[in-house]
Amino acid sequence: MQIAHTVSKESDCPDVAEVDLSELRFGLSPRFREEDTDHTRALAEIAAELLPPIVVHRPSMTVVDGLHRSRAALLRGERTVRVRFFDGTPEEAFLLSVRANRAHGLPLSLSERKAAAARLIMMFPDRSDRSIAGSAGLSDKTVARLRRTTADDPRSNTRLGADDRRRPADGAERRRRAARLLALEPRTSLRRVAGEVGLSPATVLDVRRRLARGEDPVPAGSARPQVRTGVPCRPAAARRNPSLDPRAALQQLRNDPALRSSEAGRELLRRLHAQLLTGGRLNDLIADCPPHCRDRVADLAESYAEQWWALADRLRTARLGSWPHPAKRGNAS
Repeated sequence: MQIAHTVSKESDCPDVAEVDLSELRFGLSPRFREEDTDHTRALAEIAAELLPPIVVHRPSMTVVDGLHRSRAALLRGERTVRVRFFDGTPEEAFLLSVRANRAHGLPLSLSERKAAAARLIMMFPDRSDRSIAGSAGLSDKTVARLRRTTADDPRSNTRLGADDRRRPADGAERRRRAARLLALEPRTSLRRVAGEVGLSPATVLDVRRRLARGEDPVPAGSARPQVRTGVPCRPAAARRNPSLDPRAALQQLRNDPALRSSEAGRELLRRLHAQLLTGGRLNDLIADCPPHCRDRVADLAESYAEQWWALADRLRTARLGSWPHPAKRGNAS
């Protein structure tokens, strides 16, 4: 069966049955502490018919999703519980348990999600970082770090993505493929290239920047020596003002009457000011960000960087036109 969609559709576990609580086994939960007694007592106050059926691995009768609902039924003095059966392998059952518990009910902690991801890497070594990240509720970069530190990682030559497509595991070759696509179609979106070659948009952005600087798209030390890229690169001069002082440049724009005299210009200045990060401010943001939010903030920062890089490319290639632009503007994102 297609595990990629097991949690989102009840049709994957269609049959509901009444099962004696004494027949159930436990042990698939990705939690460090199997039961939260406060959560169990809270669920015990809710009528059984208002709670969704639990999910049970039929071959072993082990609870996949619904430990607290089972314990709540016992607390209410009930003898049976409504069950949907799952017939996959034990490894697939654990994957389903992680997916089911990553967000709903009593969400998994960051440490529990990381531990679950490490187990999934060992259980499904051919699954991509992004696929496992989606299952565990982590970023693909976090999963990549876990994969590097997982002992005896049984790597294969391909990775199975979240879309069930196999792609080469060699990141250097995927970077070269991205570079070839960007060289052929410089204005292609980062997300389109990322989906085509099996990289993250942030990695494709790094490839684009390397091409702009006239560098190899593969970082030093990660490429296989016998392979040559053969990718035409834009000259390094295409990246202007590498030693630009952002504060001074922003002040020059603030002093420009063309920007200060129109609402569109003032909005542009506000957006540029909001994005200005000096070394001290950057360190403060890192220190002030709660540890459990850092992966998500990093994902957003990469997404914003991609949008600003696309803006920079369009500004450098745009022809001179009237100001303000006469075209109808959409809502600010």
